[in-house]
Amino acid sequence: MAQSRALPKWGIVSTIKAPVPAILAFAAHHLDLGAHRIFVYLDDDNRAAYDRLKAHPKLRPVLTDDSYWAGLGMKRRAKHQSRQFENARHAYGRAGDLDWLAHIDVDEYLLPGTSLAAQLGALPADCLCARIRPIEALAPIAPDQPLHAKACALDRAMRNRQTERLYPDYGAHLNGGFLSHVAGKLVYRTGVEGLKANIHNITVGETQNPGQQDLTGTDLLHLHAKSWEAFITAFHYRLDKGSYRAELKPNRPVDKGGLTLHDMFKAIHDADGEAGLRHFYDQVCTATPAHLAALDAEGLLRRPALDLDGAVARHFPQA
Repeated sequence: MAQSRALPKWGIVSTIKAPVPAILAFAAHHLDLGAHRIFVYLDDDNRAAYDRLKAHPKLRPVLTDDSYWAGLGMKRRAKHQSRQFENARHAYGRAGDLDWLAHIDVDEYLLPGTSLAAQLGALPADCLCARIRPIEALAPIAPDQPLHAKACALDRAMRNRQTERLYPDYGAHLNGGFLSHVAGKLVYRTGVEGLKANIHNITVGETQNPGQQDLTGTDLLHLHAKSWEAFITAFHYRLDKGSYRAELKPNRPVDKGGLTLHDMFKAIHDADGEAGLRHFYDQVCTATPAHLAALDAEGLLRRPALDLDGAVARHFPQA
């Protein structure tokens, strides 16, 4: 009688600068899903988070202080994205007990419909990476409102048409109505010589994303703007250095009327200040009945289940 093949072991690497409760929630959720190892690179001197994580046998926290960067033979990278690359590379060298590693952020949550290990085990041997497509959480308008999220079409032309129908004031400048990426993130095989991980892609030698497949049984829930307070607090950093920075491309070419998120937000802020940003936020980011109905009509409404309090209680009972 043939023996069944063991399911692959998977883990996560993340570079994180966040309050302790958010870090514990991120770790606990993915431990609940069966993560065998989670590498957390603390992007500030968060000793409290380090101590809580270090006590868990499946977590590998790292304080990325001066001695850490000196050990890598380099100075601390100025750009957050560059620090993410270096940390992901460092974790890859430590992932010998894993078969797959996913590179995601603290506000991103894997949501597999079935066992993630089983999904990874079903991929062909020549698939070195699998793409997990994002959905973007909507901010609730009442404390007891269930979590809702928006998806977007893979076909670019359909995505653009749907976005302009959903958001007539802003849709021409939004990719899928998302404020964050629509590319998703990758989970990739370990032990591949020459593999380098970036934010949304990997390379092996000169080949980008060799054998890539979509992991259609899993969503990547992105909690990009959980509340107006969270949105406006992060706004200026994102405008200068983050996901709204000037160097990112517009949804459509500038000669066809496109604006980058940076230019769109700057124009809104210059014209109407925070009131203009709040108008945008209310239309695009919140779970109003009208917004939910419009997304549902387009087939883009999602109702993800996320029990972060329960996960934290299970894995960090003293939190």
